[in-house]
Amino acid sequence: MTPRNNQPLVTGVSPKEGPPGTRITIRGENLGNDPRDLIGLKICGMDCLLSAEWKSSSKIVARTGPGKGKGDIIAITRSGGKGSCTVGFRGYFLQIGPLQDSAVWIDESQTVRPNLDHGRPTASAAAKEEDDPLGILDEGDRAKLTEDELLEMFHDASGSMSLENFSPGWYLLEHHQNASFEDLKAGLSFMKRKASQRSEGPITIVRSNLMSILDCLDSLTEMYKKYNEDDIRGNCMNSYAVLLMQAKSCADGLFQEVLGRKDKADSTRNALSVIQKFRFLFHLPLNIQRNIQKGDYNMVINDYEKAKSLFADTEIKIFKKVYREVEKRISSFRDMLYKRLKDPHNTLEEQKKLIRYLISLEYKGDPAWECLDNQQKWLIELLDDCKDDHIEEEKNCVQENLASNQSNNQWKPLSRANKSPTKSGLSRESSFSSLSSSDHQGSWRFKTPQKVLFIEDITDIMMQHFPDFWKLGQSYFTRESEKGVKIDTSKHGKMKLMMTEIITLFANFVRAAFLPESLENMSENEREKLGVWPSSGKSEHISGAWLPTCVRNIRNCANTLSALDSNSDSVMIVLNELAFDMRTNCMFTLLKQAIMDVKNVYTKETWVVETDDESGGTTQLPALFENIVNETVQHLHEVVVMNKAPEPEIFSQRPIQKEATQLCSQLLQAFAVCMEQLVFTPPLQKTENKHVKITIGQDMELEQHDDPIPSLDKRLIIMLSNCNHTIEVVIPRIIENLTKHGYVEMEKALKAAQEAYSALDNRLFLSYIEQKADPILGIMEVNMYKGGFNWKTWKNPTGVRKYLKDIVMSLIEVHAEVYGIFPKFVMRVMKKITESVCEELSRLIQCVPDFNAGGAIQARLELEALRSMTRIYNTPKVQSCFKEAFDCIPELSEEGKTVVDQLLDKFRATMKIQLMCFQPELSPSTVKRAARLGSMV
Repeated sequence: MTPRNNQPLVTGVSPKEGPPGTRITIRGENLGNDPRDLIGLKICGMDCLLSAEWKSSSKIVARTGPGKGKGDIIAITRSGGKGSCTVGFRGYFLQIGPLQDSAVWIDESQTVRPNLDHGRPTASAAAKEEDDPLGILDEGDRAKLTEDELLEMFHDASGSMSLENFSPGWYLLEHHQNASFEDLKAGLSFMKRKASQRSEGPITIVRSNLMSILDCLDSLTEMYKKYNEDDIRGNCMNSYAVLLMQAKSCADGLFQEVLGRKDKADSTRNALSVIQKFRFLFHLPLNIQRNIQKGDYNMVINDYEKAKSLFADTEIKIFKKVYREVEKRISSFRDMLYKRLKDPHNTLEEQKKLIRYLISLEYKGDPAWECLDNQQKWLIELLDDCKDDHIEEEKNCVQENLASNQSNNQWKPLSRANKSPTKSGLSRESSFSSLSSSDHQGSWRFKTPQKVLFIEDITDIMMQHFPDFWKLGQSYFTRESEKGVKIDTSKHGKMKLMMTEIITLFANFVRAAFLPESLENMSENEREKLGVWPSSGKSEHISGAWLPTCVRNIRNCANTLSALDSNSDSVMIVLNELAFDMRTNCMFTLLKQAIMDVKNVYTKETWVVETDDESGGTTQLPALFENIVNETVQHLHEVVVMNKAPEPEIFSQRPIQKEATQLCSQLLQAFAVCMEQLVFTPPLQKTENKHVKITIGQDMELEQHDDPIPSLDKRLIIMLSNCNHTIEVVIPRIIENLTKHGYVEMEKALKAAQEAYSALDNRLFLSYIEQKADPILGIMEVNMYKGGFNWKTWKNPTGVRKYLKDIVMSLIEVHAEVYGIFPKFVMRVMKKITESVCEELSRLIQCVPDFNAGGAIQARLELEALRSMTRIYNTPKVQSCFKEAFDCIPELSEEGKTVVDQLLDKFRATMKIQLMCFQPELSPSTVKRAARLGSMV
């Protein structure tokens, strides 16, 4: 006996209801150890073992039989016997139409009209026709439309679904006038589900109703055997066959119209199925147009490649027709992409995308190379247009300036006459601070020159567009990863030539504007293509002030473009040479302009002397000179010192080093020329008379009225002081600054400057001594013998005579003048003048033929007085002069020596204050009092 604990038990089923042939899943316990253990399965009393699929001991999949109503699901196994069930399944039959396949017997009393001859349907059939195919209820307050109203709206149409002139709109207005759009959408879904259920083919019917079909075949076989056993005449089967054929002919005639519509509907359905299945191709032309309008080019290309792979070789006419339309749209799309690619204003990423699109669309040609060629021509055109525009603007500016100069000629002299002298200070008006000091430069002072604007624009063009051109060229030769792209390596040389052409043209345009002498080897035609810039008197001066800015732009451009590829030295060497030449030209130009500014700085001399303890008395001129040099060095700091990685040092070449040293030497020596010119040929275009104030120390001021230009002797001593301050203070500071900024061989420049300023100092000193000594020496002999004085007849010496006092006051005046400008310079001047005075006095004494006793006393007294007074300025020459003079005077008696001592003491007492000027320690008040006494004498 089978154990009870192995009895099958069904605990679940899904779904719980359905028509015959429904596939259900049965779940439970002990449903068999393997497929062979399952020996029976009944659903609603019908055996369904043949359709059962054993999955596991807890799961079986099967199809239901023709059982109707609710029943149990019973599983039978060898191991557990007949089982039980805790759930049930409800079977029901669908209402099958006359044209639908069915595996069970259908009661046609409700579907086939019994009175077909009369053509009047039964009530049940009419009711069946009136079933709602949408499965929605029409509930609403609006009254239904009448048949007449519907006929007015739909001519030659009908609302019956069985007629050929069926109108869906009529049907909806007639049966679902109050339905919403959402209800209609739900009804459409219902119709689709019903249609999918009716679309099951014969194979599905057979598979789901296999047991019923086998039962029918068995029944037919048994019937055939029975008929053969009961057939007495032997031809009974033939008569039945004839009857069946007649029935078939009658049925064909009866359903011919319906079957024809069914075939037509099937063909339409098949066509719609094909359209639905290949809707990608049929919708592709419209989708291409829409995606192009939206800018979704990747989608267009992907759809085209997909269509090409599927339908390029098709033989179906409709597919060929649609595919030709797709090719037509793609051809227009390809042309549009190529036109966009020809636009040079596209960014680099846009160009790459367009090239990639054209390659994917199998464009005939090489779009990448054509884009490169177009970009090169466009870039060259941009550079050429930039050059032409700025040359034209420069010509207009020159013409306007010439017209302005002609109109201003009437008032320029008046303007110059009313010009006041420059105030004392360190400010200056040069090519660096204000571009120009001339009156007619006023309109140019705050106007950027065209050449500078040209440099800014042309470098902007190169830095903005050339990197994209270079990157596009590099990507052209690195496209191995792209599918179907073959790289033409023979174009490497062409690409290099294209880049070289652009860079060379850019460099030549810049050289034509700033370095035209570097293009002398070009032919005349080539030179004209690069442009000829108009020249004017002020343009060169202005361009020099802006040259550092231009050099900075060129260097930034060269460094930016050189950084694209450090290996392309042969291409970028043109830029590096241009930057180097611009740097050297800037350095030489600014140094030359500084030399001219220094030479012309004499026009700004006001002769206002300012003194301090260290520098003595100097005017503003040395400070102006130092400022000019320092500003020039500062302007050239970026050009000379700041070398970036790929750039050579500016002094790496010996000729440039040599010329720079020579210009620096000329710059340092130019101030000597300026000072010499101020001394001997001062400018005459001074305007109004004013007083010049010379401050001596803290207490003494010397004023000069009427003429603003001092006398020659004062100019000499002022310039001597300036020269000394320049050679001792200014020049060393300038040399230190130049050396710090990288200028080479400054020792040579310092030596040359020292020689030049020493020579200038010697010339000025000799001229000053000549100016001061000649008046003193010229009147010594006259004053010595004034009043009929005779050394041989002089009998009553009463003291030092007036001529010697005049000499003393003249020396004091020279002392005061030199001390007021530069106290350290007093000893040098006074020694030289003292030598001249002593030499002249010794000559006069030596020329005396004979002395009497009184004359001898007088001569010795005056020599002693002069020697004691000038003892601080004693030199070997002075000593020699006094010795020679004393040797010519007869020896005095003791009484005569006493007289000389007494008179000498008297002289010292009466001229005590004057003689204080000749003491080693000198106070400013003493100098001031001595100067006043000198002026009274």
